[in-house]
Amino acid sequence: MNTSFFKRVLLVLLGAVLMALNINIFVRSANLFPGGFSGVALLLQQSFEKFFAIHLPYSVLVYAFNIIPVWIGFKFIGKKFTALSVLMILVSGLLTDFTAGLSFLNITTDPLLCCVFGGILNAVSVACCLFADSSSGGTDFIAIFISERTGNSAWNYIFAFNCLLLVVAGLLFGWDKALYSIIFQYASTQALNLIYRRYEKITLFIITDKPDEVFEIILMLTNHTATVFEGKGEYSGTTHKMLYSVVSAGECAGLEKAIRSKDPNAFINVIKSKEILGRFFRRLPD
Repeated sequence: MNTSFFKRVLLVLLGAVLMALNINIFVRSANLFPGGFSGVALLLQQSFEKFFAIHLPYSVLVYAFNIIPVWIGFKFIGKKFTALSVLMILVSGLLTDFTAGLSFLNITTDPLLCCVFGGILNAVSVACCLFADSSSGGTDFIAIFISERTGNSAWNYIFAFNCLLLVVAGLLFGWDKALYSIIFQYASTQALNLIYRRYEKITLFIITDKPDEVFEIILMLTNHTATVFEGKGEYSGTTHKMLYSVVSAGECAGLEKAIRSKDPNAFINVIKSKEILGRFFRRLPD
């Protein structure tokens, strides 16, 4: 196992631990339904306990729901990506059942605190998987599949879909639980959009006297190309080159630092791109 893949495994395991702790510390404490297949599993689990007095293991339900998404990941996204995602699903499911009912996890039962901090912790656990080029399973497979095909973030669409699922929870267990769960999902979605910015595009306008060196940095770090324009500074009267390039938001900070190291006098204008039409290089999961 090479070092890079080992780091990915560690990130996935960290995400699995955080996911399991989040379910037992915040989600179950306030009887929330986090949406996605985890939410469906918890909904079914509570429904069987309430109406039939039957306890279904959370892990078994989650494993069953993820069969088709795992197939989608293996078929259309990537084998290593899917293998790491399966590791996440297996470990988080087992840890969720193993740590259920442990008294030291009873931190708070305040529903609003559980919604906010549970949503943030959920976003961190999912982000750990995404940074490892994997997923937490379920609807994440679908979201990544859509994002890779369209180049746009699909997390807000997943959030809207989860809101529809929570209608069922509201009918069965009360609308207060469903409404608090929507707050949980909103906090999670917004935190995830803030933490993980791979699908957000940034436009760079770089005025420099070292265009070839700067272009090599852009190509090496992002595998994106650039267009060079020539212009004259009206104040100085000297001619400069301007590079125009579009990169992913997650690549921007490291790229700016590298450009500064090569040309400390470079003038860099960073603009958030609303929409990109045309060819744009995307690294596909392995």
